[in-house]
Parts: sequence; C-alpha cells; structure tokens
Amino acid sequence: MPVKIRLARHGRKRRPFYYIVAADSRAPRDGRYIERIGSYNPNTDPATIDLNFDKAMLWLKNGAVPTDTCRAILSYEGVMYKNHLVKGIAKNALTEEQADAKFQEWKETKLAKIEAKKDKLAKNATISLNKKLEAETEVNTKRAEELAKKNVVVEETPEVEAEVTETENTVEVVAEETKVEETKVEETKVEETKVEAKVEDKKEG
Repeated sequence: MPVKIRLARHGRKRRPFYYIVAADSRAPRDGRYIERIGSYNPNTDPATIDLNFDKAMLWLKNGAVPTDTCRAILSYEGVMYKNHLVKGIAKNALTEEQADAKFQEWKETKLAKIEAKKDKLAKNATISLNKKLEAETEVNTKRAEELAKKNVVVEETPEVEAEVTETENTVEVVAEETKVEETKVEETKVEETKVEAKVEDKKEG
C-alpha cells in the first residue's frame, strides 16, 4: 500500500488549518488517514508548525513519500536533513556522533534565523503602530486648529455687527440733525417773508 505524508484540510472558510498525516495515497484528501503526525497553521506569521519529529522520521524510514508542501514543512523542521544524515550513517559515510554534531549545528542556525525573523516582524509591527499613532496625532492637531479658527471667527462677528450698528446710529443722528437744520432754515425764510409783507403794507398805507 503506497503511503503519503500530506496535508488534510480543516478550519473554516478562508481560515484553513491543516493536519499533517500519513495516509493511503488512494484515499480522499480530507478523508481517512492512518496516523496524524502534526499540524500546520498558515494563518500566523511565521506559520505555526507542530510536528512529531520521531513519527515523521519513522514514516520516512518506512518508505512514505511526502507531497511537495509536506516536504517543505519537513525540511523546515529538519526532518529531511536528519533522514539524510541517517542514510549517511547507514552507508558508513559518517559516524553517529558526527551526524548528531552536524544536526545540532544546523538546528542552532535555524533557530537563530527564526528568532531573527520574529524580532524583525515585531520591530516592523512597532514601527507601523508608531506611524499610525503619528498620523492620528496629526489629524487631531489639524482638527483642533480648524476648530480654533472657527471659534475666532464666531467671536469676531459680534464686534463687526456692533460696529455696523454704531455706524448706522451715527448716520441716523446726522440725518436727524440735518432735518432739524433744514426745518430751522425754512422757518427763518417764512419769518423773513412775513417781515417783508409787513414792510410793504406800511409803505402802501
């Protein structure tokens, strides 16, 4: 029976979650499997992989063939490299101590790369958050300035109205004074006319 190490999809729509399983190659992708050896969650950054290293090694030793995606996952976890070293021991190309030393060196290098990536992601997240805060602060400052300008305009408007009212009152007073003066002039003319009429009457008499 040909056995494959492959992914079985789980999770909800647009949020997939996978089991890493050893299954009959003739079985449906998400159907029955022989054994579950781990899980793979691509929704996190970096992706979360939970793998039973010994079981994966055992299935590879027994001839199970991983799919391309599972091969990449097993390589990322060091299973493929460990299997390569085990084959080297079987061929007397190196000793078990040498194989262990090489694998330990690879593992330390891999962990350092993973930590560096996590630190970089955390730093980028902090920078992104700071940029968002700066943008929000700038927006709030502009809003405050606009509100301050509006308040200044509202405060200045009553003074302008008062000045206009005072001007109108001054114009009305001047107009009234002009009317009074015109009335006095007219009265003076009437009196002069009466005096002239009296003088003419005396002359005639």
